[in-house]
Amino acid sequence: MLKQVQHDQKKKIMHYFENEHIGYKNNQLYVEEINVNELAKEFETPLYIYSKNHFINQYKEFENAFKNINHKIFYAMKANFNLSVISTFVKLGSGVDANSEGELYRALKTGVDPSKVILTSVGKTKNEIKLGLEKNVLMIKAESEEEIELINKIAGGMNKTARVAIRVNPDVDAKTHPYISTGLSSNKFGVDSKTALSIYKRRKDFPHIQFTGIDMHIGSQITSIDPFVEAVQKLSELYFEIEKDGLKLKHFDVGGGMGVSYNSEKIFSINEFAERTIPLFKNLDCEIIFEPGRFLTANGGILVTEVLYNKINGNKNFIVVDAAMNDLLRPSIYHAYHHIQPIQKFDDRNEIVADVVGPICESGDYLARDREISESKSGELLAVMSAGAYGMVMTSNYNARRRGAEILVDGNKYHVIRSRETFDHLIWDEKIV
Repeated sequence: MLKQVQHDQKKKIMHYFENEHIGYKNNQLYVEEINVNELAKEFETPLYIYSKNHFINQYKEFENAFKNINHKIFYAMKANFNLSVISTFVKLGSGVDANSEGELYRALKTGVDPSKVILTSVGKTKNEIKLGLEKNVLMIKAESEEEIELINKIAGGMNKTARVAIRVNPDVDAKTHPYISTGLSSNKFGVDSKTALSIYKRRKDFPHIQFTGIDMHIGSQITSIDPFVEAVQKLSELYFEIEKDGLKLKHFDVGGGMGVSYNSEKIFSINEFAERTIPLFKNLDCEIIFEPGRFLTANGGILVTEVLYNKINGNKNFIVVDAAMNDLLRPSIYHAYHHIQPIQKFDDRNEIVADVVGPICESGDYLARDREISESKSGELLAVMSAGAYGMVMTSNYNARRRGAEILVDGNKYHVIRSRETFDHLIWDEKIV
C-alpha cells in the first residue's frame, strides 16, 4: 500500500490548478467546453491540449496594457511553434520572433508578412542571414561584432541593405534559473554597452547595414518587475548616447521573459508591468517592441498522461506514467515545477508524497519529485499543467518514443493540429546498408 502523507486530518483538500479556460465541471477536467478524458480516449496519451481562447485573451491583455504607447508585439515562437498556435497570434496582428532558419520557415508558412518577422539567435548561420535578407524580414538581431561584419558582407554580395538591431547585454540579474538567465555579462548573449556604442558610432564601416534598433532580453520566467526597470533604464542611457551621435533608432526592443504562475507564485500582472515601464518608454521617440512567448501560451496548455503503475521502493512512492522527459523536458533540465492533478476528481482519495516518473531509462526521467499528490490508480489520467510553452517544442524521440498529438480547443470545437507520430515517422529517412 502506498504511504500516505501524515496530517492531523485524515484527508487534505487538494490544490487544483485552474484558470478561466481550463478547469473542472462535475469533477471532470475540461479545456474550454471539451472533456479532456474524451480527447484522451480518442487520441491516446501522452497528449498535448491547448486552449485557443486562453492564447487570445493573453494577447489582448498584453496589447491593451500598452495601448497608450507606440508598440508592437512579436510572438516568441520558440515557446510553442505549432503552425496553428503561431497563426492564432498572427491573425490577432502579432509579429513573430523567429530564432532559426527552421522557425523562420515555420513562421512564413502561416502567411505572416515577412516585414513582421524578427530574425534572432546568438549563432546565426550564413544561410539564416541570407534567408532573412531574401525574405526581407523587419530586422536581424545581431549579437556580436563578427556577426555584424558577416551580415554586412552577405548583404553587400546580395546588393541589399540589411536592417539590423544590436542586442545589448545590460548586465542585470533577472533572478531566474541560471539556464534561462540571459542578461548578465557572464551569459553568452549580446554585447556590452561599450561595445554596442562603438559599433553604432562606426556605422560607416558597415555600408550595407542600416542600424534600426537596439535590443535586450534579460531572461525567461522573470517574476519581478525590478530587473526589467533597471535594464530599460540602462538601455535608455545607451539609446540617448546613440541619438547624440546622430543616429535615430526606430525600435527599442525590450524582449520577453515575463513570468507566469506555475505553482501559485506571486507574479506581476501585465498591467503592473505597463504602469512601471510606460513612463520610461515615453522618454523614447521610437516604437517599443515586446517579444512575449511563455506569457501568451504557458498556462493555456496541458499534457495528459496515463498512470501505468504505482510502486514503493523502500520508503519512496512512485507513480509511473506514460509521459516522459522526452515529452516534457523542463522538470529534468530546469528542476521546473509543473502542477499535476487528476483528470477526474475523487472525494475518497488520500494524499501521498510520490515521484511522478516516466518510462525512459534515465534517473532524470521525472515530471515531479517528492510531490504531494492525490492517489491515482493504473489506467487513470493525470494532467500536467502549464504545458503550453516549452513543452512540445522541446520533445524528442529518445528511446524511439513517438511524439503525441496536439489538439487546439476553441469553445465547443477542437482541431487536431498535429497528429500522433507513427512508427513509420521514426524511420522515414533511414536506410539499412
